Amino acid sequence: MADRRLQVFHAVAKHLSFTRAAEALFMTQPAVTFQIKQLEEQLDSRLFDRRHGGIALTAAGELVLDYAAKILALSDEMEARLAELSGEMRGTLLVGASTAIAEFLLPPVLGEFNARHPEVRTRLIVANSAAIENRVAEGSLDVGLVETAAGTAGVESEACCDDELQVACAPDHPLAKEREVTPKALQEYDYISREPGSGTRAATDAYFAAAGIAPESLKTVMELGSLQALKGVVGGGLGFAIVSRHACDKEQQLHTLRTIPLKPRLRRSLYLIYPQGRFRSRMAATFIDFVRHRLRETGQ
Repeated sequence: MADRRLQVFHAVAKHLSFTRAAEALFMTQPAVTFQIKQLEEQLDSRLFDRRHGGIALTAAGELVLDYAAKILALSDEMEARLAELSGEMRGTLLVGASTAIAEFLLPPVLGEFNARHPEVRTRLIVANSAAIENRVAEGSLDVGLVETAAGTAGVESEACCDDELQVACAPDHPLAKEREVTPKALQEYDYISREPGSGTRAATDAYFAAAGIAPESLKTVMELGSLQALKGVVGGGLGFAIVSRHACDKEQQLHTLRTIPLKPRLRRSLYLIYPQGRFRSRMAATFIDFVRHRLRETGQ
């Protein structure tokens, strides 16, 4: 029920593309452009800088995006509460997940939840753990699944399952013949790291530091924000990475990657995070409870 112009602006701001926003909203590009022009006239502010090859938010656009996210989240919350008055559970559930969790953990969980609750529209936002935590804190996500406990005010977290990080490398990499590998041994090889803000990056940096190895002393040749890109680079033989053991199941079956346990083992908890002190719809509470039990039952 939020102003359509805000919805359109939010989509353009997130995609930084009128074309991709139009596709996501099932609108024509001229219609999207018209809505943005109307909003700029109403606010008497230019929201985007048109540049060669793309667009960027202005300072005013950044401010409007912050408020638009909150307004749209409140609109979704209002619809959910109205539905609950009639005893129904329907509406949009905004779920955020780190890239690793979104790839190897969430698909079967979301599929089963949506099969049980077909009137709920689940919208999944994928980013690194820090970005997901920030969006939960600002109220633009109902719940998140991340690789580190929340450290931001206004966000609650609870461990929901365990995970183990292992070395991943190409089958013909020198490390591939090892049964386990120590942090010291890894200093000899090129390292493909996740980007700052990633939960995996935080866990691996802490692991190396605990072993007396400064993370910056590693032979880091790349920092990648995409798990798929990271696996592709590692599979090409350009170095090793440290990833969740679940993240390479398919590649191991296809014999394109091999994973090796670390010595000592590197285990961590994965976390459910959600806003603290905010109204939680029955829909969000049901999803949180479902994920909590589903992951514990499967022993993830």
